Amino acid sequence: MVRVAVLGLSLIVVGIDAGRAQDIAGIEDCTKTSGLDKRTGCLQSNVNFLQRVVTKIALEASQKLNAADAEIVALKSAVARLQKTVEQLQAAQKAAGDKKPETK
Repeated sequence: MVRVAVLGLSLIVVGIDAGRAQDIAGIEDCTKTSGLDKRTGCLQSNVNFLQRVVTKIALEASQKLNAADAEIVALKSAVARLQKTVEQLQAAQKAAGDKKPETK
């Protein structure tokens, strides 16, 4: 019971620390910058960083979609081949069943 309480308290403490620290790597805090030119430059730097990140993520998503599309095409082809094989086996089984003479 004590272990559960200690675990719960440690998770709460970690959660509080994580809640306070909302820094994003690469983003600058422009609120403490004095001067309009410096603040504008800081904000523009943040915008440029975010645009690069969004472009990178969009490219990665596009690559994953293209890979998934190629895999889907390959799987559809495999299913078509398997269906054809099943049809051939069923036809062969039916033909073999027709050839058996009935014995009385």
